[in-house]
Amino acid sequence: MTISTNTILYEKRDGVGYITLNRPDSLNALSKELSSGLREALAEVRDDPEVILGVLTGAGGRAFSAGMDLKERAMLDAKGEREQLDPRGSGSFIDMGVYKPLIAAIDGFCVAGGLEVSLQCDIRIATKKSEFGLPEPRWSILAGYGLHNLNRMIPLGESLYMQLTGSRINSERAYNIGLIQEVVEDREELFTCVDRIAQEIKLCAPLAVQAIKQIVYLGRNLPVEYSQKFTIPISQRISGTEDSIEGPKAFSEKRKPKWKMK
Repeated sequence: MTISTNTILYEKRDGVGYITLNRPDSLNALSKELSSGLREALAEVRDDPEVILGVLTGAGGRAFSAGMDLKERAMLDAKGEREQLDPRGSGSFIDMGVYKPLIAAIDGFCVAGGLEVSLQCDIRIATKKSEFGLPEPRWSILAGYGLHNLNRMIPLGESLYMQLTGSRINSERAYNIGLIQEVVEDREELFTCVDRIAQEIKLCAPLAVQAIKQIVYLGRNLPVEYSQKFTIPISQRISGTEDSIEGPKAFSEKRKPKWKMK
């Protein structure tokens, strides 16, 4: 697949769609062009039946992303076109129907809109040097997705500390509060870890994994009794697949399942 901009690199390899934010000279800041390309790449991950999961990372080794391109925002403000600049495009990754697992491979700054992008991934792995924050209030800006989602992922006090002070936290603290799932030494170890997790995900039935993600995200703000009710059709759909027969059969025959994704 060819993305319409070179600010996003996309590669499909061994069932994984690798998406790279490619503006290293600008710390992979989220310009309109990059944001549009990111959504193109995510749509490819969503729609390609050969892709089981996606990995998002930043080029250059200095940042995952430093967030919104404020120089571009200032230029758009001067033209009266601010509403056209949205780091997430027209909605979240879930709004796009991206139910395949997404891993954020973070090496360096992951702040502002960059953190918001990583929060839309399901698993976040970071190098020791990485830093995280939502500094928007220091520039009289309100975070978008992060303002609503961060306190759903970490303790409220930690979320408020980050958002009310605009301060950055290091990877050790991010790990301790559950913002990231693993901390690794360097970029080489980062992708070794990501590849290991990708292999573990690929051991699972792809349709079941996608259903789990859909149920978790759509039901996480509902009382349990309601979330259970709306997940019944999803569960019935999965139980009617060939893979739901293959799983128990492979277990009884002491072999690896052969997923057909149908």
